[in-house]
Amino acid sequence: MTALSIVIPCFNEQECLPTLHRRVTAAATAAVGDDYELVLVNDGSKDRTWPLMQEMAASDPHLVAIDLSRNHGHQLALTAGLDLARGDIVLIIDADLQDPPEVLGEMIATMHREAADVVYGVRTQRAGETRFKRATAHAFYRLLAAATEVQIPVDAGDFRLMSRRALDALLAMPEQARFIRGMVAWIGFRQVPFAYNRDERFAGTTKYPLSKMIHFALDALTGFSSAPLKLASHAGLALALGSVLIILYIFAGWASGRSVPGWTSLMLVVVVLGAVQMFVLALMGEYIGRLYSQSKNRPLYIVQDIAGGGAARNGSGLGIVASAKGPAAVEPEGHQRSQRDVGDDRPPGRPAQPVDQ
Repeated sequence: MTALSIVIPCFNEQECLPTLHRRVTAAATAAVGDDYELVLVNDGSKDRTWPLMQEMAASDPHLVAIDLSRNHGHQLALTAGLDLARGDIVLIIDADLQDPPEVLGEMIATMHREAADVVYGVRTQRAGETRFKRATAHAFYRLLAAATEVQIPVDAGDFRLMSRRALDALLAMPEQARFIRGMVAWIGFRQVPFAYNRDERFAGTTKYPLSKMIHFALDALTGFSSAPLKLASHAGLALALGSVLIILYIFAGWASGRSVPGWTSLMLVVVVLGAVQMFVLALMGEYIGRLYSQSKNRPLYIVQDIAGGGAARNGSGLGIVASAKGPAAVEPEGHQRSQRDVGDDRPPGRPAQPVDQ
């Protein structure tokens, strides 16, 4: 065990890594001295992120570089890092340096002073973000707070400090569609806010385009609230009552001998009903799809390589740490192949059949 683990998921962050390493190392040393580890998780990057991590791990004994087998997504990459971290307390921070690592010492002091298990960052300012991003983030957090049964802090991201017992409780939750800031809120314990100013991205481009933001919002809503299903039921009830009124109107027109309006009113009703039905089916599909994904019970992540950190690491069972290397692709010169290495479809122990001449 180490005093502190700092977990950082990375995806195409080659521009940020050198400065990230320098600043996080300085913050950790100032906070806890030499008793810390940096856990960098490469989430299937396409640039030189992984080679840079390997170079850093070779020169820094505090750094552990974890390479996932493919791009799993930010939340699962973060889960992999948390699962393999060994610290008594764990800091979660993104690689873009929008969340300043220099406040680590203050966060640890707050944790001790407040006897808290979680210290979560609350953004008072958001530098470098567009009005659209700020407006949608503001609306999302308020909608989530109103819709969910769990009190999830507003204006708080994944930037937070956690105790070991809080982390162990989080790792006991095997959800596939993970919304970690909501899951941390669900586990309870004493959680206190820490206000800070969020900087603009240090380098590179955002890894959360609009499509990923929408998917993330759906994971949050469907993972922590049944309100969308209740909305669908309320809409169905309202339409049922509306249908009764339309039937009474049609019957009254027929009884009085007046002609009932034709295509316009008919098609309007059909289109409205069809749209609401499709909306309700889509909501049900989101929940059923998540049940289907969860029922397969697949590992949340697969690690294909680990650099640095000394001994091999094993997590809590949420994912798989693959063996370092399989059989050599190229055999050394003079190697004699055994019967198990026949290289065809014959099972071991079954001799080759002679070919008729």
